[in-house]
Amino acid sequence: MNGYRFHLQKYRPGSKIACPACGRKSCFTRYIDEAGEISFPDSVGMCDHINSCGYRYAPKEYFRDNPAVKEKLNEQERFGGTPIVAKALAKPLPERKPQISFLPSDWVEQSMRKYDINPLYRYFTKVMGKEDTDRLFRLYRVGTSRRWGGATVFWQTDRDGNVRAGKIMGYDAETGHRVKEPFNHVSWVHSVRKVQDFRMKQCLFGEHLLSDSSAAMSAKPVAIVESEKTALVAAHFIPDFIWLATGGMHGCFNSEAIQVLSSREVILFPDLKATEEWRRRLPMLESVCRRVTCSDLLERIATNEQHSQGLDIADFLLMEDTPQMILQQMIARNPALQSLIDTFGLELVDAGRAE
Repeated sequence: MNGYRFHLQKYRPGSKIACPACGRKSCFTRYIDEAGEISFPDSVGMCDHINSCGYRYAPKEYFRDNPAVKEKLNEQERFGGTPIVAKALAKPLPERKPQISFLPSDWVEQSMRKYDINPLYRYFTKVMGKEDTDRLFRLYRVGTSRRWGGATVFWQTDRDGNVRAGKIMGYDAETGHRVKEPFNHVSWVHSVRKVQDFRMKQCLFGEHLLSDSSAAMSAKPVAIVESEKTALVAAHFIPDFIWLATGGMHGCFNSEAIQVLSSREVILFPDLKATEEWRRRLPMLESVCRRVTCSDLLERIATNEQHSQGLDIADFLLMEDTPQMILQQMIARNPALQSLIDTFGLELVDAGRAE
């Protein structure tokens, strides 16, 4: 089969459709058959959002998953003429849905080390201390990549324990903010490791926590935010919820991904500027969840400047220095203080929590 016969459809107004993976509208280009004999299903194509989604299902993968279609096509090429194929395709053949690709779980384990070179880990230890940071990174299965000198890997593990994806993001160790200059430091494990024919279907970050059937976890309502980092920050300061992240305003916020929230009580905490967009998702969630609300807390307390900056709940939680941050500032001014702490095994006590 001539590889040039099957190609991405040339753009024209209205030709692009919603991506079957990330759900975003008008960003998915379908493959077409130049000979006009095969009409590929809408799942065969490529998403424009290479970094944030990365979904691509090429004709060769479609033929591999649907051997009956390939066999009919081979018959037509052997005997010539179009009637055989045209007749065979006039009645749609049963098709298997594109398979979801998974990453090896031992990749996750291998990445959960060398935190000393991970800028986000170093920032978190200043905010909440090493013990709580270690606990959170283990709980959410956050790893370290060699890319960009120790970037953070947010592994997406579904409720069944399958590793759907690994998002690699660069952070500044001092501010905890993402590195966006001279370019946006975002990539994917399957791209970096050049996994062939990888078909990514994202799930909510932290989704694996929903598999914990213990009474304590089952009773917790689920809180959903956009950013993976925000989910970690909120999980530390407000542990009464199971915090999950969509990976962006759109991310994996679609009808398929939210099925794991069946019968759960859910509250949405959108970033400023995204509240109305997330409110429009409520009907979709209401058909699945036991109860769902969209918090307007940030909208009510934010200043005009904060609103223009599009802050999220983590930004508000981190506005005041924590005791751990104050201690780190004191050590920076007087390094001998660290030696004193180590010598006598001193521990920081949060007086507010001790009461």
